[in-house]
Amino acid sequence: MNKIILNKGKDKAAWQLHPWVFSGAIKSLEGDIENGDVVAVHNIEGEFIAYGIYNDTSRVAIRLLEWNPANPIDEQWWRTRVQKAIKNRTHLLHEENDTVRLIFAEADFLPGLIADKYADFISIQVHAAGVERVKHIIVDELVQQLSPKGIYERSDLKSREYEGLPNTNGLRWGVMPPTFVDVIENGIHYKVNIIDGQKSGFYCDQRENRFLVAQYAKGKRVLDCFCYSGGFTLNAFRAGAQEIVSVDSSALAVETLKNNVLHNGFDSSKHSAVQLDVNKYLRHLAEQEEKFDIIILDPPKYAPSRSTLERASRAYKELNRRGLLLLESGGLLATFSCSGAMDIETFKQVIAWAALDAGKEIQFIRQFTQPEDHPVRASFPEGEYLKGLLVRVM
Repeated sequence: MNKIILNKGKDKAAWQLHPWVFSGAIKSLEGDIENGDVVAVHNIEGEFIAYGIYNDTSRVAIRLLEWNPANPIDEQWWRTRVQKAIKNRTHLLHEENDTVRLIFAEADFLPGLIADKYADFISIQVHAAGVERVKHIIVDELVQQLSPKGIYERSDLKSREYEGLPNTNGLRWGVMPPTFVDVIENGIHYKVNIIDGQKSGFYCDQRENRFLVAQYAKGKRVLDCFCYSGGFTLNAFRAGAQEIVSVDSSALAVETLKNNVLHNGFDSSKHSAVQLDVNKYLRHLAEQEEKFDIIILDPPKYAPSRSTLERASRAYKELNRRGLLLLESGGLLATFSCSGAMDIETFKQVIAWAALDAGKEIQFIRQFTQPEDHPVRASFPEGEYLKGLLVRVM
């Protein structure tokens, strides 16, 4: 097998089962290695460390897969990993929930691969060149395990550019999903657009947090910012919210949300859907001296890397400052960050600064994280990206 030797002192993370090896850790390559090839990784003394996938166009030069030299990376290896990932999530699928993340990349020892189940359809995303080569195996095993109606690929990702891969979308097996797939999460029905929606079509990573926040919504006036297709809005409706205002800059998201409200039989007279930039809308609400009982802030990723963390922190602070200004004593702010580069303690500090600038005294009363179908591998803490806080204004 092709072999890669790591520099002395640069192999510690690999020994500790971290799945990424950067180019600066590589001393030499032995063999005719092409991007996407499986390689054996050794230390400078020649000891085997792990098998991995090599790609010199990626900032992650080797994605490590397997640390047992007796387990070669063959077709059965990929199939077994897919089987294990699915088995660990079957208990999450029932009549109240037919939407789940089946495969979560590095967390499931399948770096560069995402698979989400939406009712009878599966949406996949491929981030890495090595997985691109075995995509047909992955698709076949998903079919064998789950017998979906169709598998659709949404690999239109910036990360593919870094891997030297073109974007690719399209049907990979079965029948094309309809424009909107009817899914159930927490007993609530959603119309999910797998083909043109954001990410793979839906954000199932907020499933538990939507339910938790909704427990405070009965009889309350709620503002749901960055609402997308209405996850927090619909859970608040079911919990008995008195009035809900939902805001998103996407016309498709707002239209989908409106349809979801009607689809579940909720009273649309208690709902306002606004298509506008959230920060602009928050300024408008402050000018109108509007107040809410609960505000949800679930923005897109502001910090894609550590180099952008300082700028992102300023953006998070300003967003949360504007939200806090619309809450009076006893009001609740449910605020989130999906930036992996921002840890929970930094996020708390940012919210504390936002409260100080808003002239508000606050308490942190609950922390939120990602659900169990988005597990965090002990050797890969970078997989813990979603964090949130429930804040009470004093």
